[in-house]
Amino acid sequence: MPALPDSEYVSLTTFRRTGVPVATPVWAAADGDSLVVWTRADSGKVKRLRHTSRVTVAPCDVRGRVRGPAVEAVAEFVPPGGRPGALSALRRAYGLKFTLGNATSRLWHRVLRREGERHELIRLSAR
Repeated sequence: MPALPDSEYVSLTTFRRTGVPVATPVWAAADGDSLVVWTRADSGKVKRLRHTSRVTVAPCDVRGRVRGPAVEAVAEFVPPGGRPGALSALRRAYGLKFTLGNATSRLWHRVLRREGERHELIRLSAR
């Protein structure tokens, strides 16, 4: 996936069942030949990825304004055994921002007494 690992944010476009594209700016970190994305488990993009793994990825800014060409990719959820490596890639890429965001999210879920996994890790591989 050329040039995407150098972008702090990427525009991840997922597709509704009707085929309508929905773009969202997300953090993505290089992990080998793929990118890893961290997102809330109850987000719309996770729901859309449960029915189709087709996505496009493009470098963008924090507001989602695309800054380069989009690349067709395939998305897959990272299995539990692959989570430590994927989280490590995100920590390397985003450092303290990722660590604080993750810690804040975990604390907030404890305060609200919510059960279960709060975030999904998604691996994006070029088609």
